[in-house]
Amino acid sequence: MTIASHQKKWLTLIGTVIAQFALGSVYTWSLFNSPLAEKINEPVSQIAFSFGILSLALAFASSISGKLQDRFGVKNVTIGAGVLLGASLLLASHATNLISLYICIGLLVGFADGTGYLMTLSNCVKYFPQHKGLVSACAIGAYGLGSLGFKFINMYLLTHFSLAQAFSAWGMIAMVMVIFGGLLMSDAPKQTVETTAPTNKQHKLPTNSGEFTLSQTIRTPQFWMLATVFLSICMSGLYVIGVAKDIGENYIHLSVTSAATSVAVIAIANLAGRLVLGVLSDKVERIKVISFAILVSFAGVASLIFGEPSSNVFYFAVACIAFSFGGTITVFPSLISDFFGLNNLTKNYGVIYLGFGIGSITGSIVASIFGGFVPTFYVIMTLLTLSLVLTLLMKHPAKTKAYRQQLTTQQTI
Repeated sequence: MTIASHQKKWLTLIGTVIAQFALGSVYTWSLFNSPLAEKINEPVSQIAFSFGILSLALAFASSISGKLQDRFGVKNVTIGAGVLLGASLLLASHATNLISLYICIGLLVGFADGTGYLMTLSNCVKYFPQHKGLVSACAIGAYGLGSLGFKFINMYLLTHFSLAQAFSAWGMIAMVMVIFGGLLMSDAPKQTVETTAPTNKQHKLPTNSGEFTLSQTIRTPQFWMLATVFLSICMSGLYVIGVAKDIGENYIHLSVTSAATSVAVIAIANLAGRLVLGVLSDKVERIKVISFAILVSFAGVASLIFGEPSSNVFYFAVACIAFSFGGTITVFPSLISDFFGLNNLTKNYGVIYLGFGIGSITGSIVASIFGGFVPTFYVIMTLLTLSLVLTLLMKHPAKTKAYRQQLTTQQTI
């Protein structure tokens, strides 16, 4: 690797971390629910629905960000995402009804965030093929830290300035950070197909033994199995994290203060999962890391159903679920690249990432249909059991006949 290429690689990592930190700020949205409810005279539940729309838009944008990168390059798309993020938050400061709020925050902010999130992450991972887990942990860890860092920034803004000024300042800070990060990025070079590549000691498989296009990927059983696993873990994580305080108060019967402590427990466990499982995935076969994450989440959900209703059991449960969720979304990009190659990672993972958006609302839908926490916990436990079985049975495509036929075709071409 030349000096220039080496410099591009590290600048891209730095730029990705900066951009991811700013993009993670959208997870402070709950701070704005009550002030907005007072401003436009609507129930908090209606205001909070904008975050569900945001999650869906984020997942959709992630699924098409690879095509945008192919056409415009990572630098330009990231800068565009930063501009759209800032402009959307500025527009949101003038929202006077639910429709305008759903458009500005739900659709526009979600689209901006999703466009920058997955594309910059995937591009950065391509620069470090031997350390994909560690790099994913750095990037996604920055995304998680962004929600924590901007919690203090936005709380300060809401305390000392008007709601409109807080929105504008948040948008300006986030926009500058994303644009600055984008200016440091470069498109990662294409990976060459090496059918005789040396074996990776941890994964016992060729490190770069073929590249799948999106159309090829979705025709493999492994794609659908991985999509099911990802959806299940996202559903369990997003549902429990989203209503953790309510579970503590209304199901475990804790005080408001004790239930609210779950927010800090979740933040710490989520970050720990990203770092621990991300680094571990460079040393242990990644599908086994996901199996472990599922077991941890299963233990958390089982504790909520069968454990004694106490603060310790509650904190243990939400910590397990948050740890598993954070670790899974960190390991999955590298796992997808292991199975289907690095060159089309953004597109292949982008489609699977739709499970994040679907999972963000599925838990709430299940809860409303079956009524209450316990039936939802049982549904989640069933899905986690299915996912564990799938990960234990799943074979790397390199061990299948169809994969070997593809490699033979590539060599012929």
